[in-house]
Parts: sequence; C-alpha cells; structure tokens
Amino acid sequence: MTDPGPTTAATQKDPETPENSEPRETSENADGIRIPTPPKAAARRAGLLVTLVLGGLTALPPLSMDMYLPALPEVTDALHSPAATVQLTLTACLVGMALGQLVVGPMSDKWGRRRPLLTGMAIYILATAVCAVAPTAPLLIGFRLVQGLAGAAGIVIARAVVRDLYDGIAMARFFSTLMLISGVAPVVAPLIGGQILRLTDWRGVFVLLTVIGILLTLVVWRWLHETLPPERRHAGGLGDALRTMRSLLADRVFAGYTLAGGLAFGALFAYISASPFVVQDIYGASPQTFSLLFGINSIGLVAVGQLNGKVLVGRVSLDKALAVGLTVITLASVALLLMTSGVFGEPGLAPIAVGLFVLMSAMGLAMPNTNAQALMRSRDAAGSASALLGTSTFLLGAIASPLVGIAGEHTAVPMAVVQLACALAAVAAFVGLCRPWQRRNETMS
Repeated sequence: MTDPGPTTAATQKDPETPENSEPRETSENADGIRIPTPPKAAARRAGLLVTLVLGGLTALPPLSMDMYLPALPEVTDALHSPAATVQLTLTACLVGMALGQLVVGPMSDKWGRRRPLLTGMAIYILATAVCAVAPTAPLLIGFRLVQGLAGAAGIVIARAVVRDLYDGIAMARFFSTLMLISGVAPVVAPLIGGQILRLTDWRGVFVLLTVIGILLTLVVWRWLHETLPPERRHAGGLGDALRTMRSLLADRVFAGYTLAGGLAFGALFAYISASPFVVQDIYGASPQTFSLLFGINSIGLVAVGQLNGKVLVGRVSLDKALAVGLTVITLASVALLLMTSGVFGEPGLAPIAVGLFVLMSAMGLAMPNTNAQALMRSRDAAGSASALLGTSTFLLGAIASPLVGIAGEHTAVPMAVVQLACALAAVAAFVGLCRPWQRRNETMS
C-alpha cells in the first residue's frame, strides 16, 4: 500500500533495517517549550527505562479491568443491579477505550506523543476518582466510559512510540518484551482486587486505581521523551485524519491483521467478562481462588509471549507463530464448548480451568504478532494505525462482554460459544485477508 502522511528519508528505509541515523531534533514539551528530542539510538540505549514506562501505560487497561473483576458479584448486590447490567461497566470502559483511540491516535500524529498522553492521563485520574464514589450503576457505567475514553491515550500512544523507535523483527521482539511488563498486571490485579475486598468494599479498587494513575502520570511527565519530531507530524485536520484511516483500512493485509487481533481479543474478553461468574457463582470458588486461577492464566500468557519474543521471532515467521496461536485458541474453545454443554458430563472446575489456561496462553502468540504485522504496514501515521488496531480490539471485546451473560449467571455455555465464534472469525480474517502464503516472509533477516 501507499503509506499515508508525509514520507521522510528516515521512513523510506527497509523495515527490517534498524535506523542508525541520529539527527539532532527538537520538540515541544507539555508547556510548549522547545526541548531537544533524544536521537533514536540514544532512546534505544535507554531501552529499559522506555520499556518500563510503556509497559506501565499498556498495563493500565488490564489493571482497570482485572482488579475490578473479583468485585463484580459484590457490585451487583451493592448497587442492586443484575449481572448483565454490572457487566456493562466493563463494556462501557471497553467502548471508551475503543472510541478514545480514534481521537487520540490522529492527535498524537499531529501534536506529538506527550501532550495528548498527559491530557488523557489527567482525565483518567478524575474519572476513576468519581467511579470510587458512584452511588448507582448508571453513573458507574457512565464514568467507566469516560475512564476508558481517557485511558485510551496510554494504549494507542504506547504502540505509536514503539513504532517510532523500532521496525520489523525488533518491533515484534519489543512487543513481546512489553507483554512481559504489561502481563504482570493481569497476574497481580485480581490478586490485589481480592485482597482489597478483604479490607474494604469494591470502591477501594477505584481508589487504588486513582493512586496508580497519579503515579504513572508523574513517571510519564518525567521520563517519557517526545519520539515524534515536528517534521514528521501531520498538519491536517479531521479530514486528513479520516483520509489516513481510510487509506489504512483499504489495505487488505492491514485490515486482516487488525480483525484477526481484535477477534482473538474478543475470545479473551469473553473469558475476562464471564470468568468471575463462572468460577465463583457456578463452581462456588471464593474471590481469592478466582484471583489465583486468573493469575495463573495470565502467567501462561506472559510465558508464551516471552517464548514468542525470545525464541520464535527471527527463527519462525510471525505468520507461522500467529497461525499456531489462532489454531490453539480455536481448539481450546471447542474443548470448552464441549465441556460446558455437558457432552462429557459435569466436568467440574479443574478441566474448565485447564481449557481457559490453554486459551489464554495462546494469546501470547496471537496478540504481539498481529500488532507487529499490522503496524509494519504503516511507517508514518503510526498513531492512526495504532488507533484503528486498538479500536477494533476493544470494540470487539465490548461486543463479546454482554453476550456471555445472555443466558444468565448459571451457565458457561454462552462464554464458550462466543469464544469459538471469535476464534473461527479470527482464523477466517487471517486466511482470507492476510493470505500469508502469497507474501514474502517479512520477518526473516
């Protein structure tokens, strides 16, 4: 495809070749003051610090979601609302994150990465604080929507920063490394949430999220430099942003990876949304047991993500690794549907937990590789490309969330049906649109 936006000499390099030039550039900080922008090689030498900051930004969504999961049954009682209504608090946050990325992504291509990010973080803090005192379910749903809209800044800009600094195999490896950092959040978040419920009620979860938001904003302000120099920014307005996104969506391969990643996340979020009720209400586990199982599953995701980044990338094509991940997700979904529908009798919690562990672990192959392959289709307008990638992911997750509760709180069949439907659709998008057998292997040196 023809990449949207301005093209510079730096962006015309082969995507597999690291960028070694170190032009002395300047950019504006949040106060509009011109400051030197660290050259790319210098930014990479500070790779650990960059990874930690970006990892914190990508960890914020799972923290916002997963820390709250053990409290869902309690929220239904405290706010006198049915489970389907309370699950809309998850849906609202996801919809906000999806739509917010469509706004923040183009903004970051126009004004740089720092300013939209810091603005979004400030709004996130305020919205989360209001969630902590929300007296009714509708108000909680509304401010979870605002929380998601603002929290989208961290998601989309973190990916755009990675695209600013890395290409090709290096980018795929960085996404897998980022998964190690951000993957800690799903491991510890439900555990923290479960312990908070021992000390206080569900509102304490949002108080802690407010504190985390404040600390992360201070870290970003102090240590995350601008990575998009002024000469690479887009000067156009809304029309230019829409044309850029239309150009990206017209790329069949970009659309294929975007859909495949989003649908895989839909299967994952069907698990995230349904598992508190499946594990606690159907199988009678405590919030702490649920948190432990959720943490084990998250460890599986992180471990496979590291296998992908440290072992597979550079040895096996990203498309082959992605194909294996989607296949395993599909097989795990089939197994879960057979078990939850009673084909093998009453399975108990252990077999269901194993199936969910396999499904979630396989996301470690699907998510980083779809991100890398999609973003490699656009060297400029990384913010807009990241926005489309993230928007599809969260919108599909938001659709999956209420569907898992459509038959009530006492059956896990809808969860398995949604997971299988998402998995099969992800495979269809990968095979039908990406068509990896027709393209050059872009991941081998």
